[in-house]
Amino acid sequence: MSWQTYVDEHLMCDVGDGQGHHLIAAAIVGHDGSVWAQSANFPQFKAEEFTGIMKDFDEPGNLAPTGLFLAGAKYMVIQGEPGAVIRGKKGAGGLTIKKTGQSCVFGIYEEPVTPGQCNMVVERLGDYLVEQGL
Repeated sequence: MSWQTYVDEHLMCDVGDGQGHHLIAAAIVGHDGSVWAQSANFPQFKAEEFTGIMKDFDEPGNLAPTGLFLAGAKYMVIQGEPGAVIRGKKGAGGLTIKKTGQSCVFGIYEEPVTPGQCNMVVERLGDYLVEQGL
């Protein structure tokens, strides 16, 4: 299965609420910052923003004082799983980032999708990739 298929079929899918809701953007990005696959509207992030995200996985809490930035948009960092999941909130939406062995899985949502639905979609794929050694 191609990386793009993972994004299209597993991240940009219906979140399971029966209403046809889905994430607004998603991507799979290698630990080096290279984009493996992304949805059409995933924001063009800066290298230093991704470096900050990777640093927070290594040093949990690093982003909490300043916030997480993605393509210049600031997200307030909320409770995640140290070293494994970063969650951010911005207005009526937010993001979830799950770190796997070789990549980071990104999901960005807006209402009516809930934080829990975004977490479920992103972390389910991330857990699967971890199980596959990816």
